[in-house]
Amino acid sequence: MHGLGRHIRAVLLALTLLVAAESFGAEEKPERVSFATADGGTIYADLYGSGTDAVVLAHGAVFDKESWEPLAEALAGREFLVLALDFRGYGDSKPGREQKSLYLDVLGAIDFLDQRGASRISLVGASMGGYAAGRAASESRKGQLSTVVLLAPGPIPEPETMKAERFVFIVSEDEPGVDRVRRLYSLAPEPKTLEILATGAHAQHVFATEQGPRLTELITANLRQ
Repeated sequence: MHGLGRHIRAVLLALTLLVAAESFGAEEKPERVSFATADGGTIYADLYGSGTDAVVLAHGAVFDKESWEPLAEALAGREFLVLALDFRGYGDSKPGREQKSLYLDVLGAIDFLDQRGASRISLVGASMGGYAAGRAASESRKGQLSTVVLLAPGPIPEPETMKAERFVFIVSEDEPGVDRVRRLYSLAPEPKTLEILATGAHAQHVFATEQGPRLTELITANLRQ
């Protein structure tokens, strides 16, 4: 019965977010923005919503900034300022001197939101984007980041050096990288949470499964804490 109750709550939340996203989309389209990185790159992104509670969405290797649109619109409908970026080499984004340093793109996004007046900045990174978000958390200034959500992140060097108010790791129980994510979680600073989803889908692919509403619920609830 408890499992059924959780499923019903997840479905209701997903429907609420869908209505919010449709309402947001009917009123406003994302703003196309760009910003420079520390190594001279140029990153393009879509900016949704308004306010001072901001979130950076960092995509996986087979995705792009548009892949976040349903989640970004739902979060914007819940009064988040949301920045979904295209990593260097994706879309119109161009690398700087360090062609493969994706974490610089995330750091540039953090600086951009800071300049837009954000008082609270969180990160959501999936797979490759999870690595970049984790590395950026290590390179960020103490007190700069609120919540860092890492969805089946790639290998993060020295995860114990990450800095944020809290960390949330999310991974599918039957995906090949689950043991790697467990190890990263064990090394990450407190406070932290590990969430295991009942599927084998990897990172953003989970949104297309029956666990999609649960994933949306986890991300939204943790960003609000």
